Amino acid sequence: MGFVGQVWWVRAGEDPVGAIAIDDADFPWLSGVFTPAPGFAAVRGLFARELALTDWDDEECREEWEGVYDEIRRRVTLTAPGGPVPEFLLHIEADRAWFRWSDEPFEEDGSTRPTG
Repeated sequence: MGFVGQVWWVRAGEDPVGAIAIDDADFPWLSGVFTPAPGFAAVRGLFARELALTDWDDEECREEWEGVYDEIRRRVTLTAPGGPVPEFLLHIEADRAWFRWSDEPFEEDGSTRPTG
């Protein structure tokens, strides 16, 4: 799979939030350099909060994480070189982004929860 070198986009509607230049593919995760666009300012705090809540030993954190991530999903989309992906789990920290995606919706069993 030739993902390295691709550029994926994070968007809010038609407005760019940032670009991810893929430099590592470790299935099912892709990661790369994140270059923010002006639209990132509106969601920066959500991504910071999402990462801060990834303590899965705490049920309260898990529930809050789900709410924060639902808000991220309402506000942004992820676009592959071939077009938007219907389902994704995206983390952004500083100049790095890592994500997994699916051409089909994730299952309701909590499989959107980060594993790394």
